[in-house]
Amino acid sequence: MKQDSILQKLTNLELLFKQDEKPIPFSEAAIYLDISKSHLYKLTSKNLITHFVPNGKKIYFKKSDLNNYLFRNKKTSDNELNQKAVDYVTQGVSL
Repeated sequence: MKQDSILQKLTNLELLFKQDEKPIPFSEAAIYLDISKSHLYKLTSKNLITHFVPNGKKIYFKKSDLNNYLFRNKKTSDNELNQKAVDYVTQGVSL
């Protein structure tokens, strides 16, 4: 019984990974990023966001690349900076 549960969980994880690999078309990517299509086109034409053009015409994205674009330029909060400073002083942990 426990093996069936583990197998089901592994199968579910496999499905999640396969879903993430599905290419996202240009218009859906613009919606996902909450930006206009023209802005997304500028990002692709300037190679500021990773994209794929398999046939030289339609543009596709991977969800992980869209997330990487969204999570760039992280701004660390004051609390995080203070904690890093405390860790550095008390434990010698690198910033």
